[in-house]
Amino acid sequence: MDQFYQNLQIEQISPSGFLSTREDSVIKEERIAFYLNDQKLLSVMSIPYEQDYHFVGFLMSEGVISDLSCIDSIKIAEDGKSVSLKAKIEEKMLKNLFREKTLTSGCCVGVAGNLEGNIVTKFIESPYKITTKKIFEHLKFFETNTELFSKTGCVHKAMLVLNDKIFISEDIGRHNAIDKVMGKARMLGFNTQDSILFVSGRLSLEMVVKAVMHNIPIVVSKAAATFMGIKAAQETGVTLIGFARGEKANVYTHSGRIIG
Repeated sequence: MDQFYQNLQIEQISPSGFLSTREDSVIKEERIAFYLNDQKLLSVMSIPYEQDYHFVGFLMSEGVISDLSCIDSIKIAEDGKSVSLKAKIEEKMLKNLFREKTLTSGCCVGVAGNLEGNIVTKFIESPYKITTKKIFEHLKFFETNTELFSKTGCVHKAMLVLNDKIFISEDIGRHNAIDKVMGKARMLGFNTQDSILFVSGRLSLEMVVKAVMHNIPIVVSKAAATFMGIKAAQETGVTLIGFARGEKANVYTHSGRIIG
């Protein structure tokens, strides 16, 4: 994945205050355009890989499509800077897609979409349970097995665990990383129920929305949760786990899925 970062000469300040020249790896983002039924929906700053997974994951997070059967075709441009998807979608749904937008805490990169409207009637009833030992085993793997973060320290990560299957995606936007990993699992034919999602960013409202729209019962992050994120998780049946570091974590909601 070396095409997604650039090595540059920089000046580094040492603890003693001296400047020294060194090489640093810097992520290379691009503006990616999404086209739905030949109409441009949006452009998003993103790392130009897994663009098809990204678009499909985004549309599912928005509730525009519920499964892959309505998709007729999807194509990534040769330069990687646009994705065109054609699908059977009701005209009303298309009109509503961007009628209401909420400026989210992650708005600088990526799009969160219509937040509260997507989860009003959803509740995760999943009986899925997981041991604390497994959570920390997965967390350790999540923290050590991502190439772009290891190289640049400049990306968010998302990992979906489905029994013995693990999917990982990276992007400069935390929304984007989740959409990519969800779209990847769905396009490869996996049902995302009874799964656990690991994310690198804070557990805010939009993170919970994306989990709910994909029927994910458990979300884990080493970062903190926000009040609205916790409130949404409580109301929608999501087990929200934050500050997961080492062998400690905070379980904010629906702790019954966690086995000691």
